[in-house]
Amino acid sequence: IIFFYRTGISALDLNLFSTSTSFHKVKMSVKLRTEYGSVLHMPTLKENLREKGGANAGDPYGHKQYSGNQGQELDYVITGTHPYPPGPGVALTADTKIQRMPSESAAQALAVALPPSQSRLDANRTAAGVGDIYRHAGMAERSQPPGVAMAVMEAGGNKNSALMAKKAPTMPKPQWHPPWKLYRVISGHLGWVRCIAVEPGNQWFVTGSADRTIKIWDLASGKLKLSLTGHISTVRGVIVSARSPYLFSCGEDKQVKCWDLEYNKVIRHYHGHLSAVYGLDLHPTIDVLVTCSRDSTARIWDVRTKASVHTLSGHTNAVATVKCQAPEPQIITGSHDTTIRLWDLVAGKTRVTLTNHKKSVRAVVLHPRHYTFASGSPDNIKQWKFPDGNFIQNLSGHNAIINTLAVNSDGVLVSGADNGTMHLWDWRTGYNFQRVHAAVQPGSLDSESGIFACIFDQSESRLLTAEADKTIKVYREDETATEETHPISWKPEIIKRKRF
Repeated sequence: IIFFYRTGISALDLNLFSTSTSFHKVKMSVKLRTEYGSVLHMPTLKENLREKGGANAGDPYGHKQYSGNQGQELDYVITGTHPYPPGPGVALTADTKIQRMPSESAAQALAVALPPSQSRLDANRTAAGVGDIYRHAGMAERSQPPGVAMAVMEAGGNKNSALMAKKAPTMPKPQWHPPWKLYRVISGHLGWVRCIAVEPGNQWFVTGSADRTIKIWDLASGKLKLSLTGHISTVRGVIVSARSPYLFSCGEDKQVKCWDLEYNKVIRHYHGHLSAVYGLDLHPTIDVLVTCSRDSTARIWDVRTKASVHTLSGHTNAVATVKCQAPEPQIITGSHDTTIRLWDLVAGKTRVTLTNHKKSVRAVVLHPRHYTFASGSPDNIKQWKFPDGNFIQNLSGHNAIINTLAVNSDGVLVSGADNGTMHLWDWRTGYNFQRVHAAVQPGSLDSESGIFACIFDQSESRLLTAEADKTIKVYREDETATEETHPISWKPEIIKRKRF
């Protein structure tokens, strides 16, 4: 009696207990009201509804009940608000009502039902949101985010909407390059070989070492032709002039020297740097020498008068590399302050500062044919376009301290690292087609496996590397290799390049 009193069952309802069916109905109506009264105004639905029993009767609250007389298990589904509410003035369809997570057909039906302006706004907002997510995640801004985007199409006044999958951009197939193999090891230095240069006639090459000497070698035979002494510390840079019979060198003794190769002696000194001089380069068309130093500056010298034309100030740490070219910008520097600067030679001021690298930039190389260049850093190798330094792409995978870069006209980019590894890349696509780790010479420690400089000879058929095991190694292309014997292990992978 107390149960019926608390639940509000009237005396009239007691007559319903005459049969088991009536008792069951009252029991369920009481349970619905006491336990689910707060959600009874919501639709009572079942996904993939199939009636297996007899006719269904309605309860006192207008909700359908499924009879349990046929021996089947009762299953009452109470759902909350629909996960995809209708648009203004649009009712849910029969299809969408019975879907907890609407099917593709239900989603399309709902999209068609939306007013055109609302549908278009939703589509635009969705696309922008996905784009922002991928952009903040570090994807290249030029590439479209992969996945599904809403496309709203209107043709002949009929509103139509569909989910169209957009193909993610893929890397184009790289050009095939034959692999390079080691064919000569040249010994003679007593210290780390820090720099290397090939003379314009392609007859000999010159190296500078931590043993404080400069050595000239015959390119064809690899035999030593001449040793030059004069530096009192490690020689860090050498270059041979194409305009005069001069060799220029610089080192950690703060000195920059000009050697006359007809007399094999120093004829000029260029004084001004306050610390070790890490690199130098000659301008291809005018008699100008550019040097870079640990004193955070680069200096421009008049070769003949020895006068310092400009002091390029702006870097906040040691300047590790410098390159010259005839067109603007004529001078490019890379520094341990993680930046690259493009300089105005006439004004002696910075044109552009590139801040994309996160670690020291120790190497910069200019493409011999394209108006582009690459920079090497422990975080990435990056390619840029002149004259404004527009970013092209990242070349990821050489996870080491990259000391040197070289590129030839065929589009083979070489990166040499502190751990003795050398990676060869296809310049256009950034595909890494070969990795080399040559053994150190007998008697050296494994820790002395390091590449400090590399360069192609003038014919671009040989690659020379200056290494920490006191040797110069010479590589050339494998003439027996073909694309059939050495196929490109390339897959059209989705591009996932970072913007910075």
